[in-house]
Amino acid sequence: MKLKLFMYGGAALLLLAASIIISLSIGSSGLPLSDVWGILIHQLPWMDGGEGKWDPSSIAIVTELRLSRVLLAVLVGACLSLAGAGFQGVLRNPLADPFTLGVASGCSVGAAFLILFGFQTVIGIWSVPVVAFVTGIGALVIVFALARARGVMNIETLILSGVIVQAFLGAFVTFMVSLSQGVVNEIMFWLLGSLSARGWDHAGVVLPFLLVGFPILLRYAQPLNLFVFGERHAAHMGIHVERTKLIVLITATLLTAVAVSISGVVGFVGLVVPHMLRLMVGPDYRLLIPLSAIGGGIYLLWADTLARMALSPKEISLGVITALIGAPFFAYLLYRRKVLQGGSPS
Repeated sequence: MKLKLFMYGGAALLLLAASIIISLSIGSSGLPLSDVWGILIHQLPWMDGGEGKWDPSSIAIVTELRLSRVLLAVLVGACLSLAGAGFQGVLRNPLADPFTLGVASGCSVGAAFLILFGFQTVIGIWSVPVVAFVTGIGALVIVFALARARGVMNIETLILSGVIVQAFLGAFVTFMVSLSQGVVNEIMFWLLGSLSARGWDHAGVVLPFLLVGFPILLRYAQPLNLFVFGERHAAHMGIHVERTKLIVLITATLLTAVAVSISGVVGFVGLVVPHMLRLMVGPDYRLLIPLSAIGGGIYLLWADTLARMALSPKEISLGVITALIGAPFFAYLLYRRKVLQGGSPS
């Protein structure tokens, strides 16, 4: 197991490093590659910062825009992918994703409300992220309240509660979009997801949640392995089933809420990455959880790179890119499942 983790983890980290290098090297500003890496090298603590060699605008483009955005894409992707692995483990459904329990719709309600009534700058750039985070957690509380009966959360009831809350909140968001006039584009831009106009402060918000959430999910990797055989079997093996479900679901939801509150609604990351890794390395969550964190960062980093470069200088919404990649993959998973369950699709 340790050898597998070392091999797969090492390969994934190398791929992540290569992806970061490539993404940092390209951009719409037209800066030469030598300037980009010269500026980055001169940001090291023992260097002079490069103020005398490059103009301030070039330094700002590389350090304040490009580098912060690349790292934020890695952090947000890791959060969404980890959340997907957690949801899939607890719900025992490889097609579950971070939006199963209505968290994304909850975040969207808060963000759309602020934008619609012009309150998005009440506390500066943090207005939308903070309110979206609070309303996302509020959606989770409602789902838990609907699903819990006699101190127990049944999986089927939990999923159904999530679908109900997501549908209701989604309709509420659509209603607010229909009311909006001059800000409809701003609301839609947030709903489609983007990392533009995000910086180091936003990365500083996501990082603590990732540093806390990752070890918690890793701690429950073995219990999630036992969940595959059913909750009764896991209980017989000494797992506190209800506590495990609650902790993993809350952790995954917090990771989803903080990611969505910063990037907007970016779908399919939590569905595609853990499931793809499961096909490659197997169902062991002791491997899936750390690899999901790395794989999610790689996936969203490439998606964001495509979003800002495909039609440069015009930028495509990040959610559009992840949907264009994720939807066909989701269709393939459904097709594959149909073939495995029902034989030849003829």
